[in-house]
Amino acid sequence: MPPATTTLDPDTVAYLRGLKQGGVVLGLDRMRGFVAALGQPQDRVPVIHIAGTNGKGSVAAMLESILRRAGWRTGLYTSPHLVRLGERIQVNRQPIDSAALAAYVREFRPVVADLVARGGAAARPSYFEFMTGLALVHFARSACDIAIIEVGMGGRLDATNVVTSEVSVITSIGLDHMDFLGSTLAAIAREKAGVIKPGRPVVIGALQREAEAVVRETAAAASAPVVSVAGTFGSDPTGYPTTNLAGAYQQANAATATLAARQLAPRWRLDARTIEAGLADVSWPGRWQEIEVGERRVIIDSSHNEEGAAALDAALAGLVEKTGSRPVVVVGVLGAVRARPLLATIGRHASEIRLVRPQQARACSFEDLEALVPAGFGGAVVRSSLDALFPGPGVCLPDVAARIPVVVTGSIYLAGEALARIDPSLGPVEHELQDF
Repeated sequence: MPPATTTLDPDTVAYLRGLKQGGVVLGLDRMRGFVAALGQPQDRVPVIHIAGTNGKGSVAAMLESILRRAGWRTGLYTSPHLVRLGERIQVNRQPIDSAALAAYVREFRPVVADLVARGGAAARPSYFEFMTGLALVHFARSACDIAIIEVGMGGRLDATNVVTSEVSVITSIGLDHMDFLGSTLAAIAREKAGVIKPGRPVVIGALQREAEAVVRETAAAASAPVVSVAGTFGSDPTGYPTTNLAGAYQQANAATATLAARQLAPRWRLDARTIEAGLADVSWPGRWQEIEVGERRVIIDSSHNEEGAAALDAALAGLVEKTGSRPVVVVGVLGAVRARPLLATIGRHASEIRLVRPQQARACSFEDLEALVPAGFGGAVVRSSLDALFPGPGVCLPDVAARIPVVVTGSIYLAGEALARIDPSLGPVEHELQDF
């Protein structure tokens, strides 16, 4: 992730913050009106559309790497950002410059004002809709050959679903965002399967039987052919394609990206060698990312829900086996529903737990986190802060032996804060421009 070149000006931040006050609003009517006013930019660049509970960002980064390796000019749209807002909108893996982003905001403000004048407040795009429209315009003006678009939430009613994709990808389905998407795997699968387009291929990762049945039913109704990781590579991840990204769960993501690339292969000239080379050179910070801080190994990970906790369980077990030491685990989470499975997992592997609160209003309190630490956990549980954990350049947990690894996990917002603390050139963190 290259250093930011500028900081967003206060007027731009204030305008985007004003859009944020409308909250998360699912539905396509406003978005269709917005992209129409912008000249239908979604029709000017071919798209790979990626939905899923976990893994969609990693798969997006893998596909971007493969396509760029083949010589194509790529757009990449993901969310949320780790440190800077511009990370969400990248061309050939270069984040949009803050000055360029601010220029787009100035250009689009009259467009939004006109929509509101004609249609009332209900016509005003949400913050995520505004950013999605901005990304689509930027990719078109940047002459991207293809764009990889990650869904924000769900799929069927997500702002990104104004695109008609070359291929739709559904990486995984778990119980997350249930207040918006439904309380069962089937209901959530139905929302995510909304990205499927008539006649366009669908790639599915490792889905539970209930969720896969819904996706296949939706695809059949749209006459969309389906290929799956299990159906192609089997159920044993040791036989899956490999990637440079650490973490055993990334093999399933690599298999998903490989299948998507194969669907694109004839038109986009993606042979096996190009796919393999692309997977071997992927950059995706904050996902089991190992960093040397002084003499200490620090791992930044953004496992933030029940499905992520299962992946974290395997990763922590592997870390203990590899290093011979139980790590100090730093954890901060948004919401007790997400925190419960993470703390249960962490309690099985940590020597000590340091609790922190990400700078987000919905961050769990210390009391909430302490109540979720397993009763049998024998190590220390300490309230802390990133200032205390990273007190200076090249310093991490000076009160703990250097041979003990440190894992920072939970909210992606915490991952971004930690990365900015480790490398100040990335910051400051643009907290107030996160989605929710």
